[in-house]
Amino acid sequence: MLDHLGIAVKDPQKSKEFYLKALKPLGYGIVMEFETAVGFGPKGKPAFWVAPGNASGPIHLAFIAADRSQVDAFYEAAIQAGGRDNGKPGIRAHYHPDYYGAFVFDLDGNNIEAVCHKPA
Repeated sequence: MLDHLGIAVKDPQKSKEFYLKALKPLGYGIVMEFETAVGFGPKGKPAFWVAPGNASGPIHLAFIAADRSQVDAFYEAAIQAGGRDNGKPGIRAHYHPDYYGAFVFDLDGNNIEAVCHKPA
């Protein structure tokens, strides 16, 4: 449905470093960079952007994980990069029986998630 998404961040350099580490386990890297914006994505196409600005409030972003081990790796990488726990990796059966996700607050308080919808 969406082609790409961008968010405003307080400190673009710190957010760049955070997301570079947090999204690496999901196969995302920096694919495009301008003076004031950084685009992350898989395979050369930016799907997620960070740029300086005034955030309109915390938002929730969910990134697709290929399997549950990627969700686990995302969580560990995001915490080590300075994120704060908002839900350790695990099944969220209230969404559906195979919903496996992990939640972390980024440096600006946004709730970022990695989720896998496949069975174990």
